[in-house]
Amino acid sequence: MGNFLKTQNSFSLGEISPEFYASHNANGLSELENMDVLESGGVRRRPGLQKIKNVSTGAIIVPFPITESEKYLLVIYNLYIDVYCDDEKIASINSPWTVPDLAKLQYAQRFNKIFFTHPDYAPRILTRTDNSFNLSVFSFNVDENNVINMPLMRFDDAAGISITISSSELGNNYATFTTSADFWTQNSINERLFMNGKDWIIVAVQDERVAIAFVNGGYTVPDNPVTDWYECAFSDRRGWPACVSFHQNRLIFACTSSVPNSVWMSKVGDYHNFSAGTGLDDEAISVTLLSAQHHQICTIVSSDKLQILTSVGEWAISNTPLTPSNVDVKQHTSVGSISTRYLPPQKIESSTVFISESGKDIRELDLDVIGENYSATDLCSFSKHLMTDPVSMAYNQNTHQLFIVMSDGCIRVLNKYINTDISAWATYTTDGLFKYVCVLDNTTYVIVKRGTKTALEKFDITCLNDVDTYGFSYKISAFPMIVNGHSPKKIRARKISVRVMNTKTLFINGYRIEIPNEAFDEDSSGYTGDLSINLLGTENDTLKPLWTISSSEQLPATILSVTVDGIYVI
Repeated sequence: MGNFLKTQNSFSLGEISPEFYASHNANGLSELENMDVLESGGVRRRPGLQKIKNVSTGAIIVPFPITESEKYLLVIYNLYIDVYCDDEKIASINSPWTVPDLAKLQYAQRFNKIFFTHPDYAPRILTRTDNSFNLSVFSFNVDENNVINMPLMRFDDAAGISITISSSELGNNYATFTTSADFWTQNSINERLFMNGKDWIIVAVQDERVAIAFVNGGYTVPDNPVTDWYECAFSDRRGWPACVSFHQNRLIFACTSSVPNSVWMSKVGDYHNFSAGTGLDDEAISVTLLSAQHHQICTIVSSDKLQILTSVGEWAISNTPLTPSNVDVKQHTSVGSISTRYLPPQKIESSTVFISESGKDIRELDLDVIGENYSATDLCSFSKHLMTDPVSMAYNQNTHQLFIVMSDGCIRVLNKYINTDISAWATYTTDGLFKYVCVLDNTTYVIVKRGTKTALEKFDITCLNDVDTYGFSYKISAFPMIVNGHSPKKIRARKISVRVMNTKTLFINGYRIEIPNEAFDEDSSGYTGDLSINLLGTENDTLKPLWTISSSEQLPATILSVTVDGIYVI
């Protein structure tokens, strides 16, 4: 038997998995729900939610900030986009995407335009002009010779196939293309080809060997079959870019169904020009990742280098400036990114945070001290039990929080303060299911399903409950007791003391703690000081948490430290 006095004055590790209870008992917790870890190491009850408007089931939300005074939130749902400004809907636009498509919808913004990509659709551009919004299909521009500046490829199934060009009865701008082997499909319609210095578009397919093509201008029927011809890299047949970003003033596309390991970069400053031209420094670039493994590019990130995250590893192109003759692409790590849906990687300080292919790791891609090689540290290595099928992710730079919505409707929250070495996981729950999250103008927005209704809501520090209707409980629990490196058989807690700040509600191990009346005055922010409970009895089940602090009352609470004075038996 012995006396113990155990104080925990920091909760900097947040909630961690049971297997780490013995080795990380100083600053960790066995449970942390609806509380935020502060930069000081204390914890505070999370903000409540404010309702903005009911939205359609299956909606996602995308931030679209243009200037400091012009910031929009896009609510994208079945075949429509609603545009919000200052939490009011100001426009509604038709779109091609259905709800099942939204899981793989990627986007990248440049000034007043946001570019969308999806593997089954031609890219779209949402443009903010004057007082209107317009969603248009991405198109390649045309040079002075009437040639379309598109990326060209010779696909494997076209190798060795020649095309015989003959006149068509449809007119001077039409030709009959006859291939030397079966080639055309109905998906070839609207596909663009380049041969004999001209761009052609397939307008009809008669059978596997005969198609009708249109050319913008006259043409001369060649004497022999054409063997040197190319297709546009993007089409219904070959697939559309799944990924999009901007880097060094180039528009970047990546990953089609035909070439999932390729990247295409526009001409510098000319986002609709993907022609390789003569290979000048500012002209378009295409890169294919070469490896013994099959790499499907999942997303691309513009950072100090162009980061290419694939299903089996992380690559980077380091050249500055990036030119057609100077492309150094290298695989740095072998983690792999989730490919079943788009979870946009988040920038936290100088790092890129992404979700691994398994869905169980939250990796931090960071350069070494000499700026040459990346490592991919796991941010949830002590909290694997919290990672359960992530479906949405966003980072709030103002609150230093990474929000990850799980398919079960909760949010896992990483409170990360680099300066004070805090990397703490917690869980948010509500009376309903969180479905999606994004951050705009330092405000965290969520899509929440409550019963049969779905709503757009936002976290608001002035709200004590959720949407003025739903209460929520908070809970913080310690580890099972460990004294002098040993697990005791019995514990008698003589006194538990809690140091609080601006607090109006507190229960310790289920017992209400009395708070001075003046804390509830209208102009009071709550009680600051020490609260305690005595003579809690003997506990034989020492696998239980040493203490649990909680409350279901809709009042503020901040916990700075907990001290337990007691007796133990080994």
